[in-house]
Amino acid sequence: MKTILACLNSQEHADDVLAAAVPLARRNSAHLIGLHTIEALAVYPGLIVHIPDTVYANFAESQGATSAAIRKIFDAHVHAEDFVSEWREVHAESMTASDRMIEAAQTSDLVIMAQSDATVDRADQHLAQEQVIRRSGRPVLHVPNGYRAEEMGKSVVIGWSPTREAARAVHDALPLIAKGADVAIVVVHEAADGQYSGSTELARALDRHGIEAEVVPRTARKADIAEMLEQEALERGADLIVTGAFGHSRLYDFVIGAVTLDLMQRAKVPVLFSR
Repeated sequence: MKTILACLNSQEHADDVLAAAVPLARRNSAHLIGLHTIEALAVYPGLIVHIPDTVYANFAESQGATSAAIRKIFDAHVHAEDFVSEWREVHAESMTASDRMIEAAQTSDLVIMAQSDATVDRADQHLAQEQVIRRSGRPVLHVPNGYRAEEMGKSVVIGWSPTREAARAVHDALPLIAKGADVAIVVVHEAADGQYSGSTELARALDRHGIEAEVVPRTARKADIAEMLEQEALERGADLIVTGAFGHSRLYDFVIGAVTLDLMQRAKVPVLFSR
């Protein structure tokens, strides 16, 4: 893992993202990119109205001030580090900032993003994390608001199912799992006599990487899987959850609910999502 992208969307949660990003960059001697997107001023087609130059000037001034404040936080975190760090400030140029994040993510090994916060997120950042997970093809480390920890990967809960998304998540997580980590492969079925496809073989595969993992069978309804994974993590003192993301269509996720969306809203520890 040599390129880490930290999406710094707000001043309020920049410290949260960097609290996770800096130790990982230090551990891997990685190139850390701090990315902030400048919001585009929305002008609706067909709306015939003159916008005074002062509106543009005030908007640009406000955006510049926010960006400068976030860069100050970034510089404070990286100034004493030996790894290479890079500040990037890009203009959204559209109604959504996620397009610029996705472009940067596609050439990164890991993307780190803060938990969504409707009280501070800009309108163009709405659903940005979901879009990056769905469209970038890169693993996204979701960091809960208020996150502060010196190291990640000492105790890991893997939410396993025999799916492409889960398989990618496990392999994407390998650089995050610390040597000698306590790893639990949690397999959830709705019936107590369910078959735990691939979990034992996964444990053997991890063992070849020097990672000793325990297979933990659990029974829960699909609607309760996120809560169960979070509870498992809290009981074990885990500092990371690893799981596949968005294994269903958008319509299914909207109608039935999704483990991914539930974890994005409720997880109290970082979650690595892969799709």
